Amino acid sequence: MEKKKFKMPTAFTTLLILTITVAVLTFIIPAGQYEYVNGMPVAGTYQVTESNPQGIWDVFKAPVEGFKGAIDVILFVLVLGGCLGVLFETKAIDAALSKVVLRLEGREKILIPIIMIICAIGGTTYGMAEETIAFYPLIIPILLAAGYDVVTGVMIIFLGSGVGIAGGIINPFSVGIGSNLAGISLGEGMIVRIIMFLLYLTFAIFFVMRYAEKVKKDPKKSIVYDIKHITDAPFKKDLLENIPEFDGKRKKVITVFGLMFLVMIIAIIPWGSKFNIHIFEDFHEMIMGIPVLGTILGHVTPLGEWYFTEMTMLFFVAALLIGKLYGYKENQIVSLFIAGVKDIISVALVLGVAKGLSVVMSEGMIIDTVLHFGEGLLTHLKAEVFPAIAYLLYIPMSLLIPSSSGLQTATIPILAPLSDFIGIGREFVVMACQAGAESMNFISPTQAVLIGALTLTNIPYERWLKHIMPFFIGILVITIVSLTVGNMIF
Repeated sequence: MEKKKFKMPTAFTTLLILTITVAVLTFIIPAGQYEYVNGMPVAGTYQVTESNPQGIWDVFKAPVEGFKGAIDVILFVLVLGGCLGVLFETKAIDAALSKVVLRLEGREKILIPIIMIICAIGGTTYGMAEETIAFYPLIIPILLAAGYDVVTGVMIIFLGSGVGIAGGIINPFSVGIGSNLAGISLGEGMIVRIIMFLLYLTFAIFFVMRYAEKVKKDPKKSIVYDIKHITDAPFKKDLLENIPEFDGKRKKVITVFGLMFLVMIIAIIPWGSKFNIHIFEDFHEMIMGIPVLGTILGHVTPLGEWYFTEMTMLFFVAALLIGKLYGYKENQIVSLFIAGVKDIISVALVLGVAKGLSVVMSEGMIIDTVLHFGEGLLTHLKAEVFPAIAYLLYIPMSLLIPSSSGLQTATIPILAPLSDFIGIGREFVVMACQAGAESMNFISPTQAVLIGALTLTNIPYERWLKHIMPFFIGILVITIVSLTVGNMIF
């Protein structure tokens, strides 16, 4: 009889098991409460209160309540998914990347950093991951012809987008959701995130180019040299057929999509409250003060004060503009938008279920008790090392909950308030979470994008793991140093 292999449960199952476990703990852990000022628990004010244990009814009701509590984030995720559905159907990103690849044919060494930067920008803005699978058949044949191997191609695309996600500057699926749960602006910690992103990307480019040069000088240095006939086989035929043309319509689509993200970046940074820059507030006041125009525009939120409602509206408008610019009819835009929502629905569902976990803790009155326990542990802990410790904790936790958005939703409500006790900005907990989740993805055997890329290129997982471990360790060091120094300076 064949022995069944252990398979990790889905994020949904894991979160439901955790919700049931937490409900059981509400019968055991004493209930308690802190006094809160501006949403932050005040140290030393914890008091034991009457318990409110959560039963079976409460467990199954929790995800429903979770959806209600996270509705603004869920709507944003769904609308962004719809917008991406319209965008991807235009093949504007594929066409733009193809243009770059073909232009640099014969200068493949330059291709490595350029493609990695493009993938990293995709990762840091909208969390580009699964979409990268389509890029392998385009890039790998050119790399093979230039004397590189398939591993180089996988690293260029996978590590490029991965470091973008780990150092997510405005990624709505990680830092966006995390900031919302932590009760802070998406602009908080942006300077540190930009620094981390640049450090990650620089290190990744150096790592890939070093390996690529070794393989080009001596093909036997390839980690798949002995199975080259297997790894190269899918890319020997002409896979550069039917490349979409980067025409005028697709150029307009890329421009609109890029401008929308630029507007979002400007709009979410708290210019006035954080940096004492009031140019956008003054401009808003001037425009709204113009007779008739102000009335026609309606109740516009000033740039610098945007949140999920405004960002949802922005990408809803982006979907319509992209569809119209590309020449789609009304029914096509709607169909593509709905298809994009379907592709992202699992993320929205995970958010609701994950939020249900904190609902059970809150209703069971034990979340403040957990915080009180954490307050005691933090008494002798130096504030400088807390973000690094949080990051290291998130790495194994990401195996338990492989969804980065689900991980944020399940843990930020607890860890963010803990940072208040030792005077650390909550943005560092958000950064620790997003970096921890993606760090594990570089080596995780349950990471769908990684396994998909390795399967497509016939690279054995154990060889990838051995090869990529120095990179993984380098990411750990960069993150720990960045979070520690960033916490001390900012």
